Amino acid sequence: MRVLFSEHLVLGLFLLGGYVKPDLQNSFLLMFMRMLLVVPLMASLAFKLYPSAGKEFRKLFRREHTDVLLQALSCGVLMFVYIALLYIAIGLIPTGIAMTLFFTYPVFTALLAWKFFGERPTLFRWLVIVIILGGSVLTIPQSSAAYSSDTITTGIFASVGSGVVYAFYKVIAQKCLEKFHPVPFTWISFTCTLLFSGVSLLFWPLSSTQLDWTPLWIGSIFSGLVSFMGHTLNNVGIRMIGATKASIVGASSPALTALVAWVTISETLNLIQSLGICIVTLGIALLSGESFVHRRSLS
Repeated sequence: MRVLFSEHLVLGLFLLGGYVKPDLQNSFLLMFMRMLLVVPLMASLAFKLYPSAGKEFRKLFRREHTDVLLQALSCGVLMFVYIALLYIAIGLIPTGIAMTLFFTYPVFTALLAWKFFGERPTLFRWLVIVIILGGSVLTIPQSSAAYSSDTITTGIFASVGSGVVYAFYKVIAQKCLEKFHPVPFTWISFTCTLLFSGVSLLFWPLSSTQLDWTPLWIGSIFSGLVSFMGHTLNNVGIRMIGATKASIVGASSPALTALVAWVTISETLNLIQSLGICIVTLGIALLSGESFVHRRSLS
């Protein structure tokens, strides 16, 4: 996605990118194009992964399941908002930093779980929260010729804001998934994102129609396929090794994102920023693995 917003030398061979500006309307556009692929793919897979998906959908419209329907639709709205903010952040600041700040969401999830579910954070969890926040501060870039202070500030707020919205998504999803299967739930979230991004383009049309559509479609299709594979593999991983171990593996996302950005588009970070990403990654892994360690200590 970063390449669509700004020009980069991809793999040291091809100068590509800079097709759209990192603003809200273009985020809606790229989100809509991406979901046009993901939603049908997810629909085709939903009934294979969960044959009773059709029955689950019909149950949603019964009066006794109104709360579940509202929770599922709310998560769709939240997915739309956090993806839009994340796209803006990726377009404004380095990809590794944007994703690292987004992945501070477990901090906000823990606080929201305390507020709504009464899950008071342990001393260990408070310590890990401080580690994650401290590491995220180290990743913040300094203003330079490439990144103005206004650009950095907007990118930081968009990244952290995306993480906060995703934390709300996780908390509501946790409540919803007590009564609703994750496969049709995920499809509803994707479908809501598709619908809301399409409606948003009607109310806030693009300022310019002179766009290079070919690379935009190629980038959106590639992004959609990666998103589809990521969700599918995540569900398979949860089934094979369990949710806790899968989340520990997923904690490597900030570091892997920075590594991929360095390899593909030569996006470099200084030593302090790299250290910050490593600290945040370690903190997320510790937070994700807390329940696993607790169960092992009791057994």
